[in-house]
Amino acid sequence: MQPVRRALISVSDKTGVVDFAQILAAAGIQILSTGGTAKLLAEAGITLTEVSSHTGFPEIMGGRIKTLHPLIHGGLLGRRGTDDAVMAKHGIAPIDLLVVNLYPFEEAIAQPDCSLENAIENIDIGGPAMLRAAAKNFRNVGVVTHPEQYVLVTKELENNNGCLGDKLRFDLSVAAFNHVSNYDAAISDYMSCLNQDGTRREFPDQANARYVKLMDLRYGENPHQRAAFYRDLYPALGSLVSFKQLQGKELSFNNIYDADAAWECVRQFAGTACVIVKHANPCGVALADDCKAAYRLAYETDATSAFGGVIAFNREVDGATATHILQQQFVEVIVAPGFNSAAREILADKPNIRALEIPPGDNTPQHDIKRVTSGLLIQTADDISVDDIALEVVSKQTPTAEQLADLRFAWQVAKFVKSNAIVYVKNGRTVGIGVGQMSRVDSARIAVLKAFDANLSLQGAVMASDAFFPFRDSIDRAAEAGISAVIHPGGSVRDEEVIAAANDHNMVMLFTGIRHFKH
Repeated sequence: MQPVRRALISVSDKTGVVDFAQILAAAGIQILSTGGTAKLLAEAGITLTEVSSHTGFPEIMGGRIKTLHPLIHGGLLGRRGTDDAVMAKHGIAPIDLLVVNLYPFEEAIAQPDCSLENAIENIDIGGPAMLRAAAKNFRNVGVVTHPEQYVLVTKELENNNGCLGDKLRFDLSVAAFNHVSNYDAAISDYMSCLNQDGTRREFPDQANARYVKLMDLRYGENPHQRAAFYRDLYPALGSLVSFKQLQGKELSFNNIYDADAAWECVRQFAGTACVIVKHANPCGVALADDCKAAYRLAYETDATSAFGGVIAFNREVDGATATHILQQQFVEVIVAPGFNSAAREILADKPNIRALEIPPGDNTPQHDIKRVTSGLLIQTADDISVDDIALEVVSKQTPTAEQLADLRFAWQVAKFVKSNAIVYVKNGRTVGIGVGQMSRVDSARIAVLKAFDANLSLQGAVMASDAFFPFRDSIDRAAEAGISAVIHPGGSVRDEEVIAAANDHNMVMLFTGIRHFKH
């Protein structure tokens, strides 16, 4: 335990600071403060000492220099019992509690009209220096960086006769280092994207990852691997990391990976949709009037692969849907924006099933990041919608309204299937999916086999490919299976040969001009 006799308070976010300072003052703790914080506390009738009076040195350069002084940093860094003599020699009074949060740099740069000059003025210098000093000396000093911590400190002081315990001081120290690290990373991210003339670049010279751990996991992809789950410091609205687990066992590494794939796929559809994912690939996707019907159609695409998979809906799950799922298959995770009371009651009878509720939101992350050994690949998100594409009819045949709707749906699904990807669709539901093969013709063949195994007809169905066809062989095989229309990017040196194949079979062919490789 360390007694708190003197506190330095200097905050940009003044939420709750007056009440907190009044508690400290009432406990007989001497308060030092600066600038606007000192003015606010004094107006509230709190007795305090200005830092400039404490140091004997005025604030200068418009307040840029006020706490950068040996009496301040000596008071924060001085080790009780080790540095007492040198502190006494130089008249350095110990500071036992530091309450600091930093200039609002990220809030400033988030403003669309923020200039470089304004951004620079919001770079805090003295604050991070004090936080580092206090956090380094956590065995002697408590450091508070957020208004939410005021309650913790208050309770600790009340319960320990004005002292802070070792654990709380250590935890506050870690939080302070994280706070400074995030602050510095935000400045680095901003400045690293600037050209000398003030214009901005797409990618920074240095990428600073900022993640917050959500949970430790039982293991990774395999039981011999250790793992944890993190989210971005500022996650995209509506993304999986914002989930609320309503019931079920702990999430596994693979549960989370598959749930993310399922959720990102299903939430792109405007109509009621269901996506079933296994090993990060959709094995069934369907649109229907309600969740139960959408699930039934998605499940029938590939009931074998659906076993033990993740099911995602873009509508609230009702009791009828929950009942039907439990009648049909073993499921690991169900993801949806909500579950009504009937669905919750039904799923509660299967306590091992994880039910994840995702709050609404449609923001897409700006960048997609993939790890390679000791490195990162960073790219902009693949956020092009089929509605953003001017589809080009390149065949003699033109699509019917029904074919066009299925082609658009198939193209949306193909975006989430690992390359090489082939997706067969009929009447707003998948009837065969070929995934991740080294050759596109093999994916087309596998998709046919999947449809055959599920006893689903391909007559009149449409086909989507995530990339162009390098040869006509896939078109010929699709025609043999009954495919009536094809959508793909185009762009092959053999496009004319591929278009000719479509015309030979009286098939519709659309070019998107956009590729959706997914590795």
